[in-house]
Amino acid sequence: MDRLVILGLDGLEPTLAEKFMAEGKLPNLARLKKDGGYARLKTTTPAISPVAWSSFMTGSEPSKHNIFDFLDRDPRTYLPGLSSARIGKPKRTIGLGRYLVPLSRPEVRGLRRSVPFWKILGEKGVFSTVLRVPITYPPEKFKGHLLSGMCAPDLKGSQGTFAFFTEDADKVRKREGGVAVLVRREGAVIRTAISGPENSMLRKPEEIRLPLVITIDREAGGAWLAIGRSKKFFLKEKTFSPWVPVVFKPGLGLKVRAICRFRIASLEPEFEMYVTPLNIDPEKPALPIAHPFIYSVYLSKLLGRFITLGEANDTWALNEGALDEEAFLELTYANHAEWEAMLGNALAKTPRGMVAIVFETTDSIQHMFFRYLDKAHPALKAAPARKSAAVIEELYKKMDDLVGRVAAGLDGRSALFVMSDHGFKSFRRGVNLNSWLHQNGYLSLLPGKTESGEWFKDVDWTRTKAYGLGLGGLYLNLKGREAQGTVAPGAEAAALKAELGRRLTALKDGPNGPAAIVRVYDRDAVYSGPYKDNAPDLIIGYNEGYRASWDGVTGIVNAAVIEDNTKAWSGDHCIDPALVPGVLFSSLKLKTDKPSIMDIAPTALELFGIDPPAHMDGRSLVDAPARDGAKRRKEA
Repeated sequence: MDRLVILGLDGLEPTLAEKFMAEGKLPNLARLKKDGGYARLKTTTPAISPVAWSSFMTGSEPSKHNIFDFLDRDPRTYLPGLSSARIGKPKRTIGLGRYLVPLSRPEVRGLRRSVPFWKILGEKGVFSTVLRVPITYPPEKFKGHLLSGMCAPDLKGSQGTFAFFTEDADKVRKREGGVAVLVRREGAVIRTAISGPENSMLRKPEEIRLPLVITIDREAGGAWLAIGRSKKFFLKEKTFSPWVPVVFKPGLGLKVRAICRFRIASLEPEFEMYVTPLNIDPEKPALPIAHPFIYSVYLSKLLGRFITLGEANDTWALNEGALDEEAFLELTYANHAEWEAMLGNALAKTPRGMVAIVFETTDSIQHMFFRYLDKAHPALKAAPARKSAAVIEELYKKMDDLVGRVAAGLDGRSALFVMSDHGFKSFRRGVNLNSWLHQNGYLSLLPGKTESGEWFKDVDWTRTKAYGLGLGGLYLNLKGREAQGTVAPGAEAAALKAELGRRLTALKDGPNGPAAIVRVYDRDAVYSGPYKDNAPDLIIGYNEGYRASWDGVTGIVNAAVIEDNTKAWSGDHCIDPALVPGVLFSSLKLKTDKPSIMDIAPTALELFGIDPPAHMDGRSLVDAPARDGAKRRKEA
């Protein structure tokens, strides 16, 4: 075998894929299943993308790669942080007046542990191209090319902060995932600014702001935009701009570059405009987003500028009304087209070796449109429009077409895997673990408080036994670990975990309603790796239709334990892993009908004649070729 190609379709749901195949709507996936193999793919505990993709690349369970959620927490402060990476300030600076001049690059430290299988391939001489696989930021050195995916930041260091400019004061409010900016027009002109990154070169850091002048031209049906001293450009109403380079100047002649896209939603009666998060410019990256560093520059020169943010598709903008459904789909498929172009280049430039890419298109669209498959969903304010109801089916057809085009370009000495990290279910009701813990005596608030703000603002830790953080984690307030721990390690902690497990699985949605939680996993029972102690003490397996509530994820305590989910984000997978397996289609026959996502890495190594390392938990899914490994590695 000369080449292995892995297409990751994040979140592709097996029941939908099987249904559409049976109806003849996915002919290319059906052909792959018939000629090779297909099975539902066991996901990780928990079934969360950064966890699952980390197990995909390392072939190991979560306590060996140290990723357990999008968020982790600092037990000294109880405050959250991104689980996969830390971005710090330059270690060395020199004072110059009001400035602190950096003498080194900002510190970017990856937190995922274990070794991706493509690094092992490289050590044996096999070249790989890896595109937008989650939890590859910051990029690591290996024999190949890599463009980082999920969890790569925007220029502000966030996971994506959009801007929404409006003349309607009623729409200027706190918006999750973005900021709303009130603007006023004088005649036909609006003067405002784009908020950039914090200027860390100042002794007293402040946000860099870039002047933005908008001149409305009603007759032409759009507006002229002038950003800083750049040449102005015209943008029609309800049209996305191409990627626009913007330059922020922190001082002393330095420049920090970003790219973004603009869309005027309305000229009248009020002006409204959406601006994407400030993406790191791939042509002149302020932070490393690729390996080698110049790889993003090469792709940008060859294909044009492209989105570099890890969480690329702006689901929060749709949730918060800054984009409508049509605009969200247009932007999402534009991002997808960029990734297809990258894949085409990778396949052309990597005739031997390994190519892997993950498309988050499938994940993002299902998150936002799953309610149209569920007539009982609380977010359905009216009967779905025909176009909206067909969005997910059309998505699967587009992915099938992609598979067909890729498969058609492969010869008999290439293998193809098409896979997803987890499936998808409807998210109708949210469960606030912290509210339940409070009402049942496990979490206490400060005197006089009946609710708590974000990130446990009003929690009395001296009287608290347990707390929930993230999409599926519950932590004990453990003595010697948490700053104000109250629960003794050992027998007391074990008894409390068992008690919480029993009571949470007994939680019903109403007197005669279904169980909201079907299983609670004790980390000591499901994990055995060296990073087990970094995992939540308990992992919550929600029932189908349920998930951690929006408030509960961020440490808010309020009166509602279970409440309707009325957001556009209406599908999810952060539930009991047994309910959301992924998919695996293979051009090769599979040895088992019960594969795990941890099996992909050792399978890839076996196909190139390399023995998987002992730390990998997965097993090869195909019969290893005859042991001409050295010859095949030399060819690759």
